[in-house]
Amino acid sequence: MADLDEITEVESICFPPLEAAPGKSFEKRLETFISSFLIAEENGKIIGFINGCVTNDTKLRDEMFADAAWHNPDGDYQSIFGLVVIPEYRGKGVARKLMDALIERTRSRGKKGLILTCKEPLINFYSAFGYENRGMSGSNHGDAVWYDMTLKF
Repeated sequence: MADLDEITEVESICFPPLEAAPGKSFEKRLETFISSFLIAEENGKIIGFINGCVTNDTKLRDEMFADAAWHNPDGDYQSIFGLVVIPEYRGKGVARKLMDALIERTRSRGKKGLILTCKEPLINFYSAFGYENRGMSGSNHGDAVWYDMTLKF
C-alpha cells in the first residue's frame, strides 16, 4: 500500500485517461490479489508493473477492471489488466522481465495459462511470449479496440 500513489502515477503516465485505473481501483487490487501484482523498481523508484486477477474466465471482461470481486484465487487463468513501463525505461527489457516473472509464477501455481487484451500494435509483442491472438475482443474499455490474447500451458 505504501506504493499506491506511485503506482497510480505510473499508470496515468502509461495509459490515456479513459483507460488508466484510478487509485481506488489499485487499492482494491493490492488488497485482493497482491500475489498477482509485480513491480519493477530502480533505485527505489517504480519504473513499471504488471497486475491482474485470477479467474476461471477464458477472456478478460471489462467488469474485472473495476471490481476486485472477480478475483478467484482458485481460478484457472491469470489475467493481465496492465503491463506498464514508464517511457524512459521502455526498450530495456523491463516489460519482458515482468511478463516472464508473472508467467513463471502462474505456471508454478498450476494454472492453465494467462489471458489479456491488447491493442493491435502490441499483438506481436505478446505473441513472442506464446500468446495466441483470439481475435477482436468484446471489450470497449476506454473506447478503444482490443484483441483477446491467451497463453495456455
